[in-house]
Amino acid sequence: MHPGVRTNPRSQQGTPERLCRHAVRSTRLARTLSDREREVFRGLARGKSNAAIAADLYLGEATVKTHVSNVLSKLSLRDRVQAVIFAYEHGIIAPGDDA
Repeated sequence: MHPGVRTNPRSQQGTPERLCRHAVRSTRLARTLSDREREVFRGLARGKSNAAIAADLYLGEATVKTHVSNVLSKLSLRDRVQAVIFAYEHGIIAPGDDA
């Protein structure tokens, strides 16, 4: 870089600094959620209903509902839509992942 030359922040999307920040956020996420909450979160992020998540994980729907509520609360998310956006932005799911 040259002094006085500005760069477009979007052009730095794959820079080591950005990747490092992503890794730190992912690590924080891993420490914030329990293993079961992460499993529920992945189903939630793929757009699955509570009933579908419950069937996949052999849980009751009420238990899944509690986990979903905990995930939203711990990550300061307002609703399921924000959860999906958060999951994509943090690499928890990617386009084309199995539904």
